[in-house]
Amino acid sequence: MTKRKSSFFFCGALLLLMTSMPSRAMDLEPYVQQAVPNLVGYLQVDTINPPGNESRGVVYLSTLLDKAGIAHESIESAPGRGNLWAKLPATPDAEGKTLPALVLLHHIDVVPANAAHWSVDPLSGEQRDGYIYGRGAIDTKGLGIVQLQAFLALAASKQPLSRDVWYMATADEEAGGFFGAGWLVENRPDLFAGVGYLLNEGGSGRRFEQGVAVMVEVTQKVPLWLRMTASGRPGHGSAPQVTTSVTRLIRGLERVRQTEFPVNVVPAVAAMFEGLAPYQDASNRSQYAGIAQAANDSNYLLGLRLQNPGAHALLRNTCSITRLSGSSKINVVPAEASAELDCRLLPDQNPQQFLVELSQIINDDQIFIEKIMGFTPATSRTDTPLYRVIAKVAEEQHGAELIPTVAGGFTDSHFFRDLGITSYGYSPFVFAPAEFTGVHGNNERISVDNVTQGVATLYQLLTEFAVRQ
Repeated sequence: MTKRKSSFFFCGALLLLMTSMPSRAMDLEPYVQQAVPNLVGYLQVDTINPPGNESRGVVYLSTLLDKAGIAHESIESAPGRGNLWAKLPATPDAEGKTLPALVLLHHIDVVPANAAHWSVDPLSGEQRDGYIYGRGAIDTKGLGIVQLQAFLALAASKQPLSRDVWYMATADEEAGGFFGAGWLVENRPDLFAGVGYLLNEGGSGRRFEQGVAVMVEVTQKVPLWLRMTASGRPGHGSAPQVTTSVTRLIRGLERVRQTEFPVNVVPAVAAMFEGLAPYQDASNRSQYAGIAQAANDSNYLLGLRLQNPGAHALLRNTCSITRLSGSSKINVVPAEASAELDCRLLPDQNPQQFLVELSQIINDDQIFIEKIMGFTPATSRTDTPLYRVIAKVAEEQHGAELIPTVAGGFTDSHFFRDLGITSYGYSPFVFAPAEFTGVHGNNERISVDNVTQGVATLYQLLTEFAVRQ
């Protein structure tokens, strides 16, 4: 029953697309049908980071672009760390002008997968029960192939474009993007000179009992990755000391663990919760609609943290203890012991001030706090032509409201927001809640219907936004 309904929806969406676009759009079907086998092949390319080896993905994508006769370029930021881009050029108007370019961005690298906990080989691209399984199916090889198929279809339609449209695949997002998007911004700024807009991972449609909502990421919590290093007198494990580097570290970490950072409902988060309120069950609807008030209730916050830790994390700064390091031998008390923290700050926070506060919480002059990585906060506006087109497509394809959202994690979009490029997290998919459980976990998968419908949806968006009217 579900499959028939989904197939009917796709046919209806494709028919709507064909009747609203020029006749060349009737050629979209081959690009829709080729998306699934292309994704299967892409998932079979091992680009697990570390070490990345994204150049393997570049070779695969280059083959698909070559078959379509699309010129492309690539570069390695380091051995094996490949990045690729291709451009469909705009046709200038009578005055020789074009509009700011659009970039379709995805990352080639994927996180590791423990095959022992998967029901299929994580690098197989196996199809089962209407789903395609594989590491990167959602994050973000599935998006990359859907972007590619829509890009190729737009090229084949030969419609004049009002703006350049770029297809870009980069390395290293899962480790910070410094060999990928960040490297390109620093070393190839010419690529982004005329770019005004970028679509990347970070948002998608969500199917609730009350209907579909399309979520577009406009800002993110800011990562602040830290290393705490405690020092003390080394010694033999057979002669326990009162205080060691290890005990100092444990005491400091416990203080961090017990700290609940102040609730801080920033405007972007309040707007997100308000937009999502109609899709919540009765027990959450009013609280979401007035989250600034509800967040003052410690019992509600605890319940939200247990039920939806990702939503709770958007209401305050957070720190997760993720890595520990001590002695290299069981019978040696080390001179130093360290831990790494994944802290995420709300967009209005000052990282330096947060470090001062964290030092006061730890309250130990024998513990040194080192910043491993941190980004600057940035937000993309929603009063733009691209946002309006996304809203139009969401309504026509899904009958859905568009909700600007804040991401608890980070993507490469921050590199481009720092350049003044309007960047949205938007994938043309609609996920049920259970379909997201495999991202960075076990049995990551994406439905065949999401892939095929995604090509049609993104193609409509591209024609609405980039084809000269």
